[in-house]
Amino acid sequence: MSEVKDIIEDENKIDTVIADDIELRGRLVFKHSLKIKGTFEGKIESDGHLIVGQEATVSADIKAGIVSVYGKVSGKIRADKRVELYKKSITRADLVTPDISIESGSHFDGTCVMAAKEK
Repeated sequence: MSEVKDIIEDENKIDTVIADDIELRGRLVFKHSLKIKGTFEGKIESDGHLIVGQEATVSADIKAGIVSVYGKVSGKIRADKRVELYKKSITRADLVTPDISIESGSHFDGTCVMAAKEK
């Protein structure tokens, strides 16, 4: 998990960053990696890596390969590979994932179904 954390902290290694002064609503589709620092409401679809930054607020149905939460997320999360909940994150969601990591100091309120990894 530390190599993923290094990538997340270096925004130059992330394909797209949505700044903290941006508010979006709707359907968001991407292929590789995306970090949200602002506010998003709607639906997110990707095979890639979604990173919810510390200052971000996301209310969405999310389907992605990897979902890393540092900020606030509410809704549903389906991750094909892994969900990561980091210190100080607030996640109010129902999760479906084959692998989960919850760092001490994070807040998780919801359900988690450990589904088999998709091939």
